[in-house]
Amino acid sequence: MSSVPEQVSVSPDPVPDPVLRLGSSPAAALEAAAWAMAAFVGTLRDALDTPLMEVLAADPQRTAVLESAGLVRPDGTGFTVHPSLVPADGPTARSAVQARLSALRQAVSAAAGPDGPSGLDGSAHGGWAAQSDEVLLNQGRASAATGRALAGKVVPRLTGLPERLAAPGGRILDVGTGVAALATVLAERFPQARVDGIDVLARALGLARAELAAVPAAVADRITLRRQDVAELAERDAYELVWLPAPFVSEQALASALPRLAAALVPGGWLVAGTNPASGEPLLRSVGRWVAVRNGGNSYDTAAMTAAVESAGLGQIRTFPTVPGGPVLVAARRPPV
Repeated sequence: MSSVPEQVSVSPDPVPDPVLRLGSSPAAALEAAAWAMAAFVGTLRDALDTPLMEVLAADPQRTAVLESAGLVRPDGTGFTVHPSLVPADGPTARSAVQARLSALRQAVSAAAGPDGPSGLDGSAHGGWAAQSDEVLLNQGRASAATGRALAGKVVPRLTGLPERLAAPGGRILDVGTGVAALATVLAERFPQARVDGIDVLARALGLARAELAAVPAAVADRITLRRQDVAELAERDAYELVWLPAPFVSEQALASALPRLAAALVPGGWLVAGTNPASGEPLLRSVGRWVAVRNGGNSYDTAAMTAAVESAGLGQIRTFPTVPGGPVLVAARRPPV
């Protein structure tokens, strides 16, 4: 969905009342919130291929749930909607749906089974190894949006990096590559560069190889996948750009990995790390920490990540917000020779 139909107008706050009011029955309110999220994701999904006005009109009961949640308001012959229902373009919309579906499925998994990972890959209980292929695909495909932001908004603003990646022989490291969606975007956007995707989860790499089979050979042939623990990375002076999705790495692994990643950069190369968004809302903050740690990651916010990359010897640190309430990207450079 790349444009807003005439009958749909956009307002940042169509309904001023709080979305979640626990009242005298917190359990009932939380259950209703889960269904409201289902209505939100379902609407986004349907609007990938159908104008939003038609989607809202086609299921009035579901739309009434969105209205109660403060996301939609009837307005004459159409609707006023919150901007979260109107992604900027088709690829962004699909990534948003994949991310929300992954979050919902992970929440169901958390409710249905034992909690907490064991080991860096979360192989015993929770964590990514316990998730279904469907969750891995949804989460992985959603990372394409991060790849587009990284290539289009971050790299052009990092000193020397666009020129390095435009020259033959440039290399990019994609840590925690998952199903290689982000690696694919980077290989598409930087046709002179090669991308190494590493992951500790063999099943994710299998899914990645299947995904790459549908990618043009000119792109797929420049992507290499290997099973590798980032905490044991031994390459030196190899990469112009390292992408690190920090929330998915445990604190212990992150402490071991950052000096190794700094050494793996060529002098003057850049590391860009995704971080957990800081939130003043207690519920958002506590849920964010639980999800990160449950999946084998960490609860570092942007300030903690900035301090960590400084301790690893990187400098010229810059931060890049993504979407409101979303992750902040932290970029840091290995000092040039």
